[in-house]
Amino acid sequence: MSQRLRKVRIVGAGLLGTSLALALKGEGVEIELSDTNEAHLALARDLVGPTAHEGDPDLVVLAIPSSAFKEVIEEEYQLNPHSAFIDLGSTKTQSLVDIEVFPEIAARFCGTHPMAGRENGGPHGGRSDLFQGRPWLVCATSITTGSVIELVEELIARVGGIAIPISAPEHDRAVALISHLPQLVSSLLAKQLLDGPENWLALAGQGLRDTTRIAASDPELWKGILSENKEQLRPLLETLRNDLNAAIAGLDDPFAIEKIIAQGKAGQARIPGKHGGKSREYTYLPIVIEDKPGQLAALFDACSHVNVNVEDLTIEHSPGQFTGLITLALSSKDSELLSHYLRTSGWNVHSSRGPQ
Repeated sequence: MSQRLRKVRIVGAGLLGTSLALALKGEGVEIELSDTNEAHLALARDLVGPTAHEGDPDLVVLAIPSSAFKEVIEEEYQLNPHSAFIDLGSTKTQSLVDIEVFPEIAARFCGTHPMAGRENGGPHGGRSDLFQGRPWLVCATSITTGSVIELVEELIARVGGIAIPISAPEHDRAVALISHLPQLVSSLLAKQLLDGPENWLALAGQGLRDTTRIAASDPELWKGILSENKEQLRPLLETLRNDLNAAIAGLDDPFAIEKIIAQGKAGQARIPGKHGGKSREYTYLPIVIEDKPGQLAALFDACSHVNVNVEDLTIEHSPGQFTGLITLALSSKDSELLSHYLRTSGWNVHSSRGPQ
C-alpha cells in the first residue's frame, strides 16, 4: 500500500486520541493535537513529543464524544476544508445522519470505530500498541469518496488494526451486544459490592476482578454512549432480565442452574481467538523451571529451535520459591513436538492437558 498520510490532526486527547497519536508518531507521521481540556492536552503532548504546527493535515480525526460530533466537525471543516475526516465514536447511526445533511463534508468523511480500549481513560492510559490486531469498524457515508476510504485503510493498517466495513445500523446493534451490554453488566455487578464488608472483599479472587475490571471505566463517557445506543441496548437488557428471573426461579433446581452455566460456557466459546479468527482449542504444556536468570530465554530458544508457535503463556511463581511453573499454549501438534524435544534435552516437562 502506497503511503499518503503525511500529517494527521487529532481532536481529542483522551485514551483513543493519545494512543493514536503515539502509534502514528512511531510511524513517522506528523501529529497535531487539540483538546478543550488543557490538562489532557498538556499530558498528551508530553507523551507524544514534539507536534506539528497547525494547518494542512491530510486527515482530521475526531476522537471526541458523539454528543459533540456535529458541532466539532463543522468547526474543523471550516479550518481544514481540503482534509479528509473520520471519527472514532462508539455509535454510528446518528453521526451519519448528522453528516449527510452536509454533502460537502459527507464526501470527505468516513465514520470509524476501533474496537480497542482500556478501563483507564484519558491520556494517562494511552498506549502506542492499543490498536495492534484489533478490529477497526469502517462506516462510510453514501457519498464517501474512494480516496478518503484509502486514507482510512492506510491509517488503520499503519497502527496495526484490521479494517472491517460495516453499515451504521449493524454497527450499533453489534456494539450493543459485545461492548455496551458487558459494560453495564460489569457495573451492575460491581455495584453489589458497595454494601459488602471490607473483610469479605479482601477475600476476592481473580474471578471477581476479571468480571468487574471494566466497571472502573469513566462514568461520564459511558453515560453518553449508553444513552446514544439505548434503542439497541434495551432489548438485550430485557432478555438478560428474563434470564435473571429464570436463574432466581431455578435456584432450587440444580439441573436448571447447570443448564444456565452450560449455556454461558457455550456462549463464551463462540468468542473468536487471536486476530479475530476462529477460537482454537489449545493444548497446555506445563514446564517447571528453576528460579535463576536465563531460564525463560532458554525455553524460548528451544521453542525457536523446533519451530513451534507459542500462542500464549502463564507464569506461576511465589516469592521465595526456588521453582516456577511455565504453562505454554500450543497447537496439539506443536505441544507434542516441543514436549519430546524438551524431555530429551533435560527439561522438567509434565503431562499436557486439553482446552481449559
